[in-house]
Amino acid sequence: MNELAHIRRDAFAPANTADVADAIVAGSGLRIEIDRRRGRGAALNTSGRFESLSRELVDDGWETLEDLPPFRTEVQVEKPRSVISRNDSPDIPFDRSINPYRGCEHGCIYCFARPTHAFMGLSPGLDFESKLFAKPDAAKLLERELAKPGYKVRPIAIGTNTDPYQPVEKEWRIMRQILEVLAKADHPVMIVTKSAMVMRDIDILAPMAEKGLAKVGLSVTTLDRKLARLMEPRAATPSKRLEAVRALSQAGIPTSVMMAPIIPALNDHEIERILDSAKAAGAGEASYVLLRLPLEVSPLFRDWLLRNYPGRYQHVMSLVRSMRGGKDYDAEFGKRMKGAGPYAWQIGRRFELAAKRLGLNLARRQLSSDLFVPPLGTGVQLSLL
Repeated sequence: MNELAHIRRDAFAPANTADVADAIVAGSGLRIEIDRRRGRGAALNTSGRFESLSRELVDDGWETLEDLPPFRTEVQVEKPRSVISRNDSPDIPFDRSINPYRGCEHGCIYCFARPTHAFMGLSPGLDFESKLFAKPDAAKLLERELAKPGYKVRPIAIGTNTDPYQPVEKEWRIMRQILEVLAKADHPVMIVTKSAMVMRDIDILAPMAEKGLAKVGLSVTTLDRKLARLMEPRAATPSKRLEAVRALSQAGIPTSVMMAPIIPALNDHEIERILDSAKAAGAGEASYVLLRLPLEVSPLFRDWLLRNYPGRYQHVMSLVRSMRGGKDYDAEFGKRMKGAGPYAWQIGRRFELAAKRLGLNLARRQLSSDLFVPPLGTGVQLSLL
């Protein structure tokens, strides 16, 4: 098989995302062989939406049987000018964030961040999981930004786009360096992760939490090891995530559990069990996000669903659309996280009642912004007076 770039996207692109998924699922030859993608979440590696060409595996007639190499994780260095990203979204509880990495090796098939890889000229499919970008200067840039005159302190969120504790962090240790800068400056931080590697940094997070400067959210989507393996192939097992919740809580670090995403007819039956387990592990707060399928995520998820749960495909997608105004996704603020309609309402009430029964969310921990001391480290210009 030879990989050829010969089909113009505008020559075959259907009118909407649902049609794209139907075309792929129908068998357009875009699926990557299982031996090449073993241990990955996506089975597709279609070109990003900004590319003029699309790649497809075709038999060229010469019976070239040489094996193509598997998708191995590659990491490139990114040199950004700044490291703090800002937003004014009305439905998320932070206005700034840091992403130490682009792309995520965890390979969660539903990840709403996948479409961002198209901005790098890469596929939101397998490229997102295997072609990563690391920002080794992130801590140094952060130190400079925090030292700027007039910097206004508010909690920085980390892990909102891609996971700061994905496997490559073991080698690069960028997240560790960022936390060291934040701890030294007494700057508040909120962390979201699916990785038990967060326990590595308890020695930094516990003293910060004692000052009211840190909180951690663990994403627990299922307690079913098989489903977790299929859906989040390189993330920590559910039991390891709960172990991390317990370790963080025992260290005095405010910890929450996020069921993100809830997928109708796939993991929504686990709401009460997951909250029971979260409470038993020591979590004080819990939240959820409904499945989001923006842009390229929809065909990737639908292909995954058809491969792994074909008997549930129609039911799952029917319920998804019933909560998204008849579409795969509705990006409207106020609806994109929780959905709308009877089924979405039912999920919300179940989650709310279970959390109330367990005593979760009785008080939302607010982080302190009063202790901040601007850093004076390498690369920071000193004041003349």
